Amino acid sequence: MRLGRLTILACSLSLASSAAWAAPATTSGSVALALAGVVAPYSALPAKEKKAVAAFFAGDSNVPHANKITITADKVVCRASNVAITSRSCELSFGGKTRTVKGSEANAIFATVALAGVPPDGAAGTIYESLSKLSCTLDPAAIKDKAGGGADCSFEPGN
Repeated sequence: MRLGRLTILACSLSLASSAAWAAPATTSGSVALALAGVVAPYSALPAKEKKAVAAFFAGDSNVPHANKITITADKVVCRASNVAITSRSCELSFGGKTRTVKGSEANAIFATVALAGVPPDGAAGTIYESLSKLSCTLDPAAIKDKAGGGADCSFEPGN
């Protein structure tokens, strides 16, 4: 009887753990700025906002941009092979458009998604990092204050 209860407890904890990974997640500060910084160049943001995000990500907190900037992506799916070790790519989906990124740019996105706390997944020689419903908000005034705030992201791990 005791073994049966332990089995039920173990299964319950396993299911709870799986549900926790699928739950919406948030990040803020430098990690959120990095996530916004690697996704923004491929998004449909106006050029002026892309330039501001790039400047923030490059270390310039004194960007003359008055309004908050919101970076969104429907999905980000990155793959790296642990067999064909030169193979790495990311697909970023924005509305009906998908951008494919390869090489060092894909590696930067992959690493930043992992840094944001998205758990890896793998199958048949491929390691995946993916998220959906990404929404990052950058507040230029708060970033200029250099108090650790001004960048917030929410997303759902996986897709």
